Amino acid sequence: MREIALHLLDIAENSVAAESKNISIHVHEDLFHDRFLASIIDDGHGMDAETVQRVQDPFYTTRTTRNVGLGIPLLKLSVEMAEGSFSLESEPGQGAWVEEEFRHSHLDRMPLGDLPSTFLTLLVSHPQIDWTFLYRVTDQNKHSRDFIFESAELKSELGDISLTEPEVLTFLRGLFEEGIEAVALQTVPE
Repeated sequence: MREIALHLLDIAENSVAAESKNISIHVHEDLFHDRFLASIIDDGHGMDAETVQRVQDPFYTTRTTRNVGLGIPLLKLSVEMAEGSFSLESEPGQGAWVEEEFRHSHLDRMPLGDLPSTFLTLLVSHPQIDWTFLYRVTDQNKHSRDFIFESAELKSELGDISLTEPEVLTFLRGLFEEGIEAVALQTVPE
């Protein structure tokens, strides 16, 4: 995977497989400190300490469809190559918390990729989950701007209307694209 958004999608799918009911994805481009942070927090069934260590090994997977699990090990390697750090914390019955932090300006940092499509894919593919998406940019003047989306609010408004209705999909795609673009491009006067 060559984009951070695809790694986030992969880890979020692991959270879904762990039977999470609530999943939060936070992305923070901190230009003031030259850091790029992303985290996924879930309330799934969690892992014991041994499994936490094993999932960071490319030759371990819990899936039965293949013999290796490269998602987390590749992400960890990419993070370390970009002067960053990777953390995975979990306890049985307590969910999991994955965080990666890169030097934002590092030549080897992967591009963010298509974050709006990642959010839309997860929301529509797993409507039973309550999703929280946060995209934050902190500029050179330490001003932060946020795009926040919480699916519970939307699902309450829609009632019995499916997230896959064409009008709803069009609305959501526009909401994610415009919200993220506005945060990324907005400039704050000094």
